Amino acid sequence: MTRLRGASWLGWARRHAVWVLAASLAAHVLLMLLSMPAPTDIRVYYEAAPGLLSGHLYEVRSGPHGLVFTYPPFAALVLLPLSWLPWPVAVVVVQTVSVFALLVIVDRSAVLLDGARLEHGRLMLWAAVLLWCEPVHHTLDLGQVNLVLAAIALSAAALPAGRPVLAGGGVGIAAGMKLTPAVTSVYLLVAGRRKAALWSLGAFGMTLAIGWLVAPRESARFWLGLLWDTGRVGSVMSVRNQSLRGVLARLTGQETGLGLLWCACAMLVLGTAVFAGYRATRRSDRLGILLVVQLTGLMLLPISWSHHWVWCIPALMWLAAPPNRTHRAARLALAAWTLATGTNLVPHLATAQSALAPGDDYPRLLAWLGTAYCVCGIATLLAIGHPKEHRTGRVLVAGRQNASYHGTGAAT
Repeated sequence: MTRLRGASWLGWARRHAVWVLAASLAAHVLLMLLSMPAPTDIRVYYEAAPGLLSGHLYEVRSGPHGLVFTYPPFAALVLLPLSWLPWPVAVVVVQTVSVFALLVIVDRSAVLLDGARLEHGRLMLWAAVLLWCEPVHHTLDLGQVNLVLAAIALSAAALPAGRPVLAGGGVGIAAGMKLTPAVTSVYLLVAGRRKAALWSLGAFGMTLAIGWLVAPRESARFWLGLLWDTGRVGSVMSVRNQSLRGVLARLTGQETGLGLLWCACAMLVLGTAVFAGYRATRRSDRLGILLVVQLTGLMLLPISWSHHWVWCIPALMWLAAPPNRTHRAARLALAAWTLATGTNLVPHLATAQSALAPGDDYPRLLAWLGTAYCVCGIATLLAIGHPKEHRTGRVLVAGRQNASYHGTGAAT
């Protein structure tokens, strides 16, 4: 009876998916208007980008916290048109583009997973629910570019192997905006798409050249100095930093840097990732391979703010897919992501951390709870690496359908 009621409710939701998504978006807008300050990262883009041309890109401080621009000069050039708009219009533009990017992420994840696009009802229902995952909602609250960059990476990964210029070019340009998407090039190599990987390198080089041409002084400052200053981005110890380095800093009570402890843990993560990637490659599991690359990158970077973890979207979709969720490892990872991203755990921990007096020891309970996203990442890698040679359904069919897709990839 419960299953019938659930199916009936889901059928109703699919028939009215447009209104469900509209209600979800309306709730987001209302929450921003009632309780949130102006999106801080949009303010940084809006106020700092004109400094590219005046030679003060990295000195401009924006908002009540005095935040500074931390991206390459090419990113400032791309974001410069925002500063030509009235402030309210700029906010609406960034929010609209980000919501569209969320839809693209869901759609492209489905293509990589099943070899087919979602029908509109399911697409909008996924988007309506995933809008409230903490990394997604936090990205929208700040006006960050994470959703857009993830949409570019997924779109590039989903392109046919016969289009290396477009796939590689998209990855390279995204990396020129913010360095983290560069890890997608590893996916292109693992998938046998060598030409696309080379094009990504060429496109990234083009962004460097454009940045140096337009603003040579700012480019020299960023690439030769500011790039390596992680303290300028934020505190590694902050619980909003969900990288392995941040986790170890909070557990030990001090910044461990790239010492022996970090190296040992990083090797364990890499070993798990290599095994999971190998298993996913054997299954022609394109979304699984991409998740292995992206989640590993997030864990090993010095700083991975919680809003960087928008890769929870394709992870949740992979784990919830019928052929995958039959395995206990996938169900556990799915439950971990749901708890971590659906309960706003990291913002709650950040509030508790901000209440600590200077000099106070970091509470052990908060430190262990602050491992949440790394735990989810490792759990997902283990689920992807779980033996699934007996998988049936659309995913296996998609893998067979895409055999020629990747067969030519090795020669590209």
